[in-house]
Amino acid sequence: PLLALLLRPSRGPLFGAAALILLKTAATLSFPFLVGLAIDNGVRPGGAANLPVLIGLVVVLACMMSLSAIANRAFLLLSGRIGQDVLYDLRRRLFGHVQSLSISFFERYTSGRVIARLTSDIDALQELLSTGLSSVVTAVLSIVAIAVILITLDLRLGLATLVAFPLIVLMTQWFRARSALSYRAVRTAIALVIVHYTESLAGIRAVQAFRREARNQEIFEDVAGRYRDANIWSNTLGAGFGPGIYTVGRVTTAAVLVYGALLVVQGDLTLGVLTAFILYLRQFFEPMQDLSQFYTVFQSASAALEKVSGVLDETPRVPEPERALVIPAPAGALDLEEVSFGYRELPILEDLNLRIPAGQVLALVGQTGAGKSTLARLVARFYDPDRGRILLDGIDLR
Repeated sequence: PLLALLLRPSRGPLFGAAALILLKTAATLSFPFLVGLAIDNGVRPGGAANLPVLIGLVVVLACMMSLSAIANRAFLLLSGRIGQDVLYDLRRRLFGHVQSLSISFFERYTSGRVIARLTSDIDALQELLSTGLSSVVTAVLSIVAIAVILITLDLRLGLATLVAFPLIVLMTQWFRARSALSYRAVRTAIALVIVHYTESLAGIRAVQAFRREARNQEIFEDVAGRYRDANIWSNTLGAGFGPGIYTVGRVTTAAVLVYGALLVVQGDLTLGVLTAFILYLRQFFEPMQDLSQFYTVFQSASAALEKVSGVLDETPRVPEPERALVIPAPAGALDLEEVSFGYRELPILEDLNLRIPAGQVLALVGQTGAGKSTLARLVARFYDPDRGRILLDGIDLR
């Protein structure tokens, strides 16, 4: 839902990008077909070349390849702009939202975790938007189009190719189930690394004063080790799935080549059709490997988007008033009426009544935990009281 919301303002450019990717895919997929035509119609029996036909097809082929390159360049420029606009909007929203949240959010959500949302999680989304979406759109279009073309070129060879599909589906399901877990582990681990790094350096004076360097190093090595192990896990899954798809594709291609060669020898299939079929078959399995790589990027981005959405779903615990009242000439008189407040159900102040006249200087003294800082935070409206009211010149701070 968040990604769809971010992409909504770019609907026009997205349609343009879709048209460009369709044009690029169509031009690329024409290559094997034109090669097959050139073999069947540009070469006479006995090996002599039909030069007019052959030259014409070569010119068409060069035009299609040029069109594919131009459309691909235009698509990459447009999709790159769309991706950067989306990321800019997300960074702007996230930073603005974080600033609007109440102090209670920052007391339970450390600065390191906030930085992780703004840096590493956004970077994961950038990889998805810059390269992942273009790869998956191209791959899906290619797979669907080539499947139709293979069946159309020769039904027998097409059905022989589909025998490999159940194995590919099983491998994909296996990879999908495990990669989702691995990439959530990666995002969690990198967040822990950033949190510990940031918090340690932010409190470096306390670290050095209390000789915490060795302990902090020990903790950092632990979280960095978890990050390393999570990445090794995800890489191991990719190393199994990608080569597996490659192997299935090559075995299928070899089997179809043998079957097709028999059909050519028997005169039931032309050499040009077999050549085109093999070239299409090669293009058929390559996008499947692209899909596996996209799924890797998608899982990482999905885990990151989940964490970013969690921050954006946070609501301020101290809401802004719908109709704020203006004090024309503030004097500064404070009145606390039956004020009660506590952190996480731990009571700090109970039924406190206090009047501080305007212009009076007041010193609050007491032991640690008595509520001095809490009272100052309530007066500054970093928090609202659980019960009672705090009045400034007779007007409720809320």
